[in-house]
Amino acid sequence: MTYLTRVWKKAIAVTLMSASLVVANTAMAQDLTVEQVSKIKSKLSKLGLNADSVQASKMEGLVEVLTDQGLFYTSSDGNFLIQGKVYDIGGAQISSLTESSLAKVRVQGMTEFEESMIVFPAEEEKYEITVFTDLTCGYCRKLHQQMSEYNDLGITVRYLAFPRGGIGSQSFVDIRSVWCSDDQQQAMTDAKGGEQVQQKICAQPVAEQYEFGRKIGVNGTPAIMLEDGNMLPGYKTPEQLQQILRSIPTAKAG
Repeated sequence: MTYLTRVWKKAIAVTLMSASLVVANTAMAQDLTVEQVSKIKSKLSKLGLNADSVQASKMEGLVEVLTDQGLFYTSSDGNFLIQGKVYDIGGAQISSLTESSLAKVRVQGMTEFEESMIVFPAEEEKYEITVFTDLTCGYCRKLHQQMSEYNDLGITVRYLAFPRGGIGSQSFVDIRSVWCSDDQQQAMTDAKGGEQVQQKICAQPVAEQYEFGRKIGVNGTPAIMLEDGNMLPGYKTPEQLQQILRSIPTAKAG
């Protein structure tokens, strides 16, 4: 068992304890000091987690930390780490504070990566989805085979790369080659049809797209991001997806 594995097991074991501690710590100010942020980042770094942002959570006493491996929570002193979702049960409806925070990061990321997406546009666009995809994923291939059906329903599909084998794997090399192709759409269709990918290297941000996916909670493909930042795990038929999109106020058409 590696050191990091042992640390993670201990972190999981104290989750319930840490949750009760942070609830009790109602005296903590909502604004974190520079020293607190630095201390939390340092402790997480020892676990192999690189913190992009550290801020007080809406739940008093709980600190929200966005890392390169997802969203975590810590106590104000950084001595306790929580992995999982936090829910607000104080209103009329239960809502996930975790998903609310991640949705904002997803929307920002979709804007940043917009120019590097491979897009299959609907002729009469009503909705737009962004899909993390992998060439070897069976349901990713199924989704792609039905592209015309999604498009006919007014759904534009935008792809981001998420090679499940990770950076440097064969799946990474292959999907990077698709992004580096002169005709990206055809290369994507060919690759998902089982054809051999012609190896190419270029400056396309495939690694950055993959890291973005890890940060926002993608752990499998396909993972579908909606325009409001909400994410749907797994494959959805064209009809299922249309029903979901119709229920979202931010969609271009109802």
